[in-house]
Amino acid sequence: MEDSAASKRSVTVADVAKAAKVSKATAARVLGGYGVVSDKIKDQVMAAAAALEYRPNELARSMSTGRSGIIGVVVGDIENAFFSLAVRGISDAARLAGYNVIIANSGEKLDAEKSAVDLLIGKRVDGLIVTPARCDGMDHLHHVRRAGVPLVLFDRSIPELGVDAVTGDDRDAAITATRYMVDRGHRHLAYISAMDDEDGGLIDTGRISNSAVRERVEGFVSVLKEAGLPNPLCSVRFGATDQQQTDAVVRRLLSEASPPTALLASDSLVGLRIFRSLQSLGLSIPSDVSMISFLDADWTSVTVPPITVIDQRVYDMGKLAGERLVARIERTPLAVERLRVGTSLVVRGSVAAPGR
Repeated sequence: MEDSAASKRSVTVADVAKAAKVSKATAARVLGGYGVVSDKIKDQVMAAAAALEYRPNELARSMSTGRSGIIGVVVGDIENAFFSLAVRGISDAARLAGYNVIIANSGEKLDAEKSAVDLLIGKRVDGLIVTPARCDGMDHLHHVRRAGVPLVLFDRSIPELGVDAVTGDDRDAAITATRYMVDRGHRHLAYISAMDDEDGGLIDTGRISNSAVRERVEGFVSVLKEAGLPNPLCSVRFGATDQQQTDAVVRRLLSEASPPTALLASDSLVGLRIFRSLQSLGLSIPSDVSMISFLDADWTSVTVPPITVIDQRVYDMGKLAGERLVARIERTPLAVERLRVGTSLVVRGSVAAPGR
């Protein structure tokens, strides 16, 4: 005997129209969300669709309306709490506007990002939100624009591309955090990032391909210069890509003739790795080393001591990016903008005067 669920015919628009006692064209307008119908007819059609458990054929709807009802999102590292929060904000904004979301992870690799963008364009997404792995590698993003697909950048900005970007105020955030440590007497500081290590060390911030990291480093360096501290670029360290590499970065820093007494972590994953590195070396925060991390991740408030952080309002950033993309899809007339979401320093217990 055949399984009745497996053999059950899919419910069509014609079935819904018959049950609602309206024409097929009217039912299609209601179910497709286009055209004009009275509230009474709309209620009849939607009630019939619910009773019949109607499910729309997304491909057919895409062909008839020119839209898939899907937004594509390419993030740098879904393991990072920053991007998880951002995706939540994007998804909430998309859902409120009637869109579904497909998420792809680039792992901060340009080739993976290009493949993800190509895949999503092939799925006929209505728009894209992309966190570019490199701000100097954008041929594929130019292709997105030429294809007429609305595009919004997230967390990073590429002015030459001429599209909206939603970012934090990265430079100002780094200035605030660094100045907080300098004002408490620190004269030997280090900024630690997971970006690939610069061969021969950093000699020019303009060479940093990630705009968010570049602006944070610029903010950090500007405060060190303002305080009259020598060779500020030497205080920037890359390569903290996993725990083992972070351990190596921290050990090298602390073995220097004038080791840092305060560390600024570029994101919460790096911050957690630094915290573990210092613990493994038997060092106490903040008695031996002070630290601040970007992002108010869950772990930062439950450690001993709790970590002073830069609260980036990432959910709001994601929601704003989703709303901006929907506006572009709906052809709302807006000037191209970089939309900066403000940050704040959340002071906890991880910074003290050096030598305390």
